[in-house]
Amino acid sequence: MTAAEISRIAGVTRATVSNWRRRHDDFPAPSAGTEASPLYDLPAVQAWLRGRGHTSAASPTEELRTALRLLGPGSGVAARLFPLVAAASRRTQEQLAELAAVPDDQLLPRAEKAAGGLPATVPEAEPVHYGPDDAGAVRALLGCVGEAGAQAALDVLAERELDESAASGVYQTPEGLARLMARLLPADVSRVLDPACGSGTLLAAAARQGARELFGQDSLPVQGRRTAVRLLIAAPEAETAIRVGDSLRADAFPDIAVDAVLCNPPFGDRDWGHDELAYDPRWAYGVPPRFESELAWVQHALAHLEPGGHAVMLLPPALAFRSSGRRVRAELIRGGALRAVVSLPARAAYPLHIGLQIWVFQRPEPGGTDRTTVLFVDGEGEQRDGAAGTPSATGTATAGAGSRGGSRSRRSGPSASAAPASSASAATFDWEGLSERVLGQWAAFTTAPDTYADEPGVARAVPVVDLLDDVVDVTPARHVRATAADIDPAALARRVHDLHDQLAEQVAALASASASGGWEASGASAREWRTATVSDLARGGALTVLRAVTPGTRGSKGGAAPTTDRPVITAQDISAANPPSSGAVDLHADTTQPVAAGDVLVRAVAGGGDAAAMTRVADDQDAGALPGPNVHLLRPDPARLDPWFLAGFLGAEDNIASASTGSTLVHVTPGRLRVPLLPLEEQRRYGEAFRRVYELRAAVRRAADLAADTAATLTTGLTAGVLLPPDTPGSPDTSGTPDSRSV
Repeated sequence: MTAAEISRIAGVTRATVSNWRRRHDDFPAPSAGTEASPLYDLPAVQAWLRGRGHTSAASPTEELRTALRLLGPGSGVAARLFPLVAAASRRTQEQLAELAAVPDDQLLPRAEKAAGGLPATVPEAEPVHYGPDDAGAVRALLGCVGEAGAQAALDVLAERELDESAASGVYQTPEGLARLMARLLPADVSRVLDPACGSGTLLAAAARQGARELFGQDSLPVQGRRTAVRLLIAAPEAETAIRVGDSLRADAFPDIAVDAVLCNPPFGDRDWGHDELAYDPRWAYGVPPRFESELAWVQHALAHLEPGGHAVMLLPPALAFRSSGRRVRAELIRGGALRAVVSLPARAAYPLHIGLQIWVFQRPEPGGTDRTTVLFVDGEGEQRDGAAGTPSATGTATAGAGSRGGSRSRRSGPSASAAPASSASAATFDWEGLSERVLGQWAAFTTAPDTYADEPGVARAVPVVDLLDDVVDVTPARHVRATAADIDPAALARRVHDLHDQLAEQVAALASASASGGWEASGASAREWRTATVSDLARGGALTVLRAVTPGTRGSKGGAAPTTDRPVITAQDISAANPPSSGAVDLHADTTQPVAAGDVLVRAVAGGGDAAAMTRVADDQDAGALPGPNVHLLRPDPARLDPWFLAGFLGAEDNIASASTGSTLVHVTPGRLRVPLLPLEEQRRYGEAFRRVYELRAAVRRAADLAADTAATLTTGLTAGVLLPPDTPGSPDTSGTPDSRSV
């Protein structure tokens, strides 16, 4: 293990580990690595830490990873633990803790018995036997399921198996994206297939939408087991059939027709079987070109649909315009199979450098109504952090919803994951805002396609005849008009006036918040103080950790996330200083404690730069709201801890870094955050200063949002011909028809 990993399990900084190495002769010597990057023996380090009274500060998922590493490569323990996850998910946290505390000679037989009842729906499941060396991993698994949730434990096991099998590039479909894709299906779908099921994210989302027969196939055995166990946890009442194999070459469900297909297939696969499948009957819309494997997956999905059934697929943007796929695209449009294309912003899902697209298909019904238009929705216009939106048809500018917030091995869909979750961007992305933008347009289009009204900058229904040109480019940005054709000049002028007034007020507020008075140097050197961790303060009764979530999990039972119409404070609300979000928002499954004034909220996923606050103190406006996903909730005793003092030090960049795990998705473990031990009166002085800093950050953000909105509205008005430039001395009269000689 590296020095960074030692710092994580010990709950200290990297500098502290370096000091231990220099100051303590008995600190374990490196067992591998180089002088610059030494590696240490994990058992030796753990023994040294225990001898000095250091209890582990690692998260439950990190504890499980550590236990699996102790057994070394090739142990196969991860595969043996899969069925135990399903069994453990049916027990309470107290029952799991009780089981983990029994001696090895009792623990292992009881774990074997519990795991032995794994249903036959899990592909390639074998009889389970746990040896004496597995006891540590079994205990770590029980602790992970109890504290972080069954899904988190399942992801760690799959990550271990994928690493050992050298499967690279396996990515999990973000939960928010999976929910959006499932919600694009009709409400009454019952039978759903995912032919590249990966980790089972899409099938689990379909189950939450009411599907009761779930079929999945993946080329990697670990992904088949992972999906099967996930569905046992998330949808125990559903009938599931998960198979292992290549869906294109060896379809496990050749005679099954379903209501819907959800799929995130592998992209750019050149070895998908072009030559051997050249005369396959699935190619009803044309033989897919050798370098267009995605069009093979599309037609595979359509071949499995009942007439009228829908397929929703996540596809790369190049598929919309590559010349090699033009003829197949044209036939999909001409035949009425392509219903909609939705573009997503870059960094919403892997691969992060491109904006993927959701394509919606419907298998034509014999004698059905001809489909004369295709819907295009520009999700890339979903601006982050409250950036300016596009003017509406009335001439008023609307702010963007803001970002509140497989290996990809051949034929193994990217619903898989070689990491605990997708990415920081995907985890904090405003899926609720984007879903509202997309689903509203899709509902209006499907309800009355002939009378659907375009929304400039958002969506447009394009006649089929206009798409069937020499290019057959179905990129949404090419077809969605940025502005309306009938903007009201008077309404836009009023909007500009209002924006200028709001911006002036906000600039004045920013000037007040940025007043420089009162800040003094602490002396010749920085202050030093004793500190304690949040876990220490909680044990001493100075605060209560009401909820410490593991990002990406759905509660200790691994079940579906509940929704609520109550106000919810999301991670993006914390960083952007927004009031609680309203509307139907998915919650963590264990959310029962409402927020009270004075509570400290901490984002569970780090990232966002200096402008993004990691902490926030709830006020009276927040009271009664529920904490959203990826939000830790702490309640300090006001007689011992000032809330703003606590929030300020908890949110410090170095503090967050030392209490975080992960590289792509950075999880914050609240118990490891440290706080200076100061008298209450001095805490209050610091607290007032931190409150001023928070207000400064909020004022900067609001001013920037208003400035961007004003600039976008002015640009639209000038370029659309509905605003005139302001009069300046010597400027020509532009109110009449322009003189062609002056152009």
